[in-house]
Amino acid sequence: MINKTQQTTKYPGVYVDDKGNYFYQTEFGIDRITGKRIRKKGRKDSNGKPFSSASEANKELTRLKREYHKVNFYANYKMSYGQFMNQVYIPYYKTEVEESTFYVKKGILENIRDRFDSIPLRSISVEHVQDFRTWLLTSNENGGAGYSQSYASLVFGVFRKSLDKAVEMQYLEQNVSKKVKGIQKGKAIVPYWTKQEFEKVISQIYIEDFYEHLNFVMIWVYYMTGIRVNEGTALYWNNVDLVKKRLIVHHMLIIRNRTEWKRNSYTKTEDGKRIIALDDDTIEILKVWKNRQKEIGLGGEEDFIFSYDGLPMIKSTIGRIINRYSKFAGVKKIQAKGLRHSHASYLINEFNVSVLILSQRMGHSSPEITLKHYAHMWSGADAEIAAKITGNINITTAKITKIKFNGNQVLKK
Repeated sequence: MINKTQQTTKYPGVYVDDKGNYFYQTEFGIDRITGKRIRKKGRKDSNGKPFSSASEANKELTRLKREYHKVNFYANYKMSYGQFMNQVYIPYYKTEVEESTFYVKKGILENIRDRFDSIPLRSISVEHVQDFRTWLLTSNENGGAGYSQSYASLVFGVFRKSLDKAVEMQYLEQNVSKKVKGIQKGKAIVPYWTKQEFEKVISQIYIEDFYEHLNFVMIWVYYMTGIRVNEGTALYWNNVDLVKKRLIVHHMLIIRNRTEWKRNSYTKTEDGKRIIALDDDTIEILKVWKNRQKEIGLGGEEDFIFSYDGLPMIKSTIGRIINRYSKFAGVKKIQAKGLRHSHASYLINEFNVSVLILSQRMGHSSPEITLKHYAHMWSGADAEIAAKITGNINITTAKITKIKFNGNQVLKK
């Protein structure tokens, strides 16, 4: 509301008070975050200089209006990062990725949100970002997050993408996090078992016990097929052709706990849908296990292969099983996904399998992806080739020269 002592000027929204000072005052509508009216009033320009004319006040008002429209009607500059994450980015992200991916990243998104929660979105500074980066890369002992290089890289990348979305939605003019150096992924080395280590592990399993028999079958199938953990937990008996000796990998299990799960009819990537040829040993092991399951009323076409009670196994349980037997065997501890890497190593080192065959078996979208993950495993194959080359070429040379030299091309002895 304008006081009676204030006069209008030829510029809408620009006024002059009884002391001759110019100012602007206007409303931009309703803030969609708070539901309150957005009012703007000022007597100085963006550099803090008082207006000396109605024209100067109008210029500043015009600039503010343009900036207001630029940020898509979110003119409340106190909109916090937490509000943006809760009401805009997290709901958006959930619709853009697979359900399993969302539940993996949900904790990361919430932790980042809580870190910057009350800071106005438009006030996040280079200093804030640099402090966050330093914290991610600092050990627990020194007051930091204590993350690995690769995990710190992942978290920082998620934060950057959230600000990219804010720019895309025109809530921000620029992504300030890009003024700070990113975090390199670093070489993520996934431990795996060699053939000898695998043999030591399975030698510790007592398959006369029903649950231990299941443990053996799981570890064996993962090692011998290279399927992803959630592809294995999703397997029904109708995914195995015991006659044609093949495994049909067309599903993945989205699981929160053993009673809350969903079996999706697709895998991590479209190329993940594949058929894997099975060796005779694996076929025999599966036949025996199916008959063992039938003794307790399982083993039906739509029963889980990896189950002792009709419910699916979960990743953390598989991890504990691996830890238990690796300890018994005196071999290094690996993650559940380490069995997938173990399969790749087994095929490369024992059979020098081609990258094309390995790519198809692993369900990669291209051989380039396979090489990115496993190229280092072929290093031994190079030495093997060198050994085979030795003596392969019959070396004979001429007894006399057939070239007639002129001039001084050669020195006479």
